[in-house]
Amino acid sequence: MFIAMNQFQVNPDRAAEFEEVWRTRESHLDQNPGFVQFALLKGDDPGDYISHSVWESRAAFIAWTQSESFKQAHAGRMPEGILTPHPRARFYDAVLTQTAGAASGA
Repeated sequence: MFIAMNQFQVNPDRAAEFEEVWRTRESHLDQNPGFVQFALLKGDDPGDYISHSVWESRAAFIAWTQSESFKQAHAGRMPEGILTPHPRARFYDAVLTQTAGAASGA
C-alpha cells in the first residue's frame, strides 16, 4: 500500500470555498488501476487540510501522475488567495496495515 498526501494551508476565511472546489471537481481517480481511496481531511487548526490518497503501490501512483486523467484532474486552478503557501507533498509506503479484526504485513 502507498499513501500520497498534500498538506494545504488555506485562508480560514475561504475554507468553505476551498471545500467546495474539492467537492465539485472531477478527480478522475477511479479511472486509474491501483487507486484505492481518497479523502480530504480537515484539521483542528483553522485552514489546515490534507488530501489523502491510498494506492495499491507506489508504481500505481506514479502511473497516475503520468496519465491523461492526472492532467485533467489538475487542469482547474484553485482560485487566487485561497491557499497561503504552495501545498506540501508527502509520500509513504505502508510497513504494516490493520483492518477490523486482522493485521498483516504490507
